[in-house]
Amino acid sequence: MIGFVPLTALVIIAECSSRKMTLFSLLMSKLPLLWVIFASVITVLVVVVVAIPKLFHIAQSLFYQWFCPIPQFKSYGRWAVVTGSTDGIGRAYARELARRGMDIILLSRSLSKLQNVAAEIEKEFKVMTRVIDVDFTRTDIYERIRQELDGMDIGVLVNNVGMSYPFPEFFAEVPDGDKKFMDLITCNNVSMMMMTRIVLPAMAEKKKGIIINLSSLSGLCPVPLLNVYASTKAFVESFSRGLASEYKRKGIIVHLVTPGYVATNMSGIRTASWVVPTPEKFVRSDLRCVLHLTHTGGYWFHNLLVEGIRFLNYCVPSSALWIMWFQLAPIRAKALRKQKEKQK
Repeated sequence: MIGFVPLTALVIIAECSSRKMTLFSLLMSKLPLLWVIFASVITVLVVVVVAIPKLFHIAQSLFYQWFCPIPQFKSYGRWAVVTGSTDGIGRAYARELARRGMDIILLSRSLSKLQNVAAEIEKEFKVMTRVIDVDFTRTDIYERIRQELDGMDIGVLVNNVGMSYPFPEFFAEVPDGDKKFMDLITCNNVSMMMMTRIVLPAMAEKKKGIIINLSSLSGLCPVPLLNVYASTKAFVESFSRGLASEYKRKGIIVHLVTPGYVATNMSGIRTASWVVPTPEKFVRSDLRCVLHLTHTGGYWFHNLLVEGIRFLNYCVPSSALWIMWFQLAPIRAKALRKQKEKQK
């Protein structure tokens, strides 16, 4: 196609000479043909420059997540720290890292749940555990965490703890919105920043360590009716990419995960499927690619969703907003109906 352009130019010049026409008048007569050629060249360039690298990246991600073995993370340090580790994805990370021989430090709010998960991990995987019961919607917890973790050889930090809205709602109508929004920002963003501040210096000193930050597809575009939640996840995207660039040369791997729906209590989905994995399946898929990819959906179908949203944001930005409206508005209506029924 590219070689066709100079050939066409030579044909036009030859025709200009044979008809004794000016070049301008001949070009005007050939304008439709020239537009077709121009559009074809642009299409080829877009495919070469954009589509092919994207397809290669998707294929590379699938290969890592399907076929690569899960690394022996213990070589980065004895202990793994997992926040929000009593349920769902956080619990699955803790179990899978323990399966690889790492001792586990579990952080979450409920002491009884922490103790149950710790006992389960110790019994099944024969590793050591420690529990720290803290409420990540508070900001006065980090001095205690710093003291508890002081001197420990931490190889992996999983910043998983997070919270969302009780149901999709307009910004000004979220129940107890002042407190809810402050809790969202404190739990989803301050926790990630402060846990990283506590753990990263020792990792940088020994020039090795892994930080896994959990974001969401919601962080890739504005999400009406989950506006503040999506904004906190956009922070995770920016923070993780910047941190990865800062500390790459110091041997630190910052691995950003942008999952779609996983069958957890937080998502409200109870039944897993080929597009909605269980937490265990999701975590195994993600851990296979930690050493190879700095940013991933974590699961093969989520990788496709990530690239699809990025494509829509680039080509038709408003379409992503309409998709979110279409998906979340019925959920909001259903939740409001349930509320009214309870009040009767």
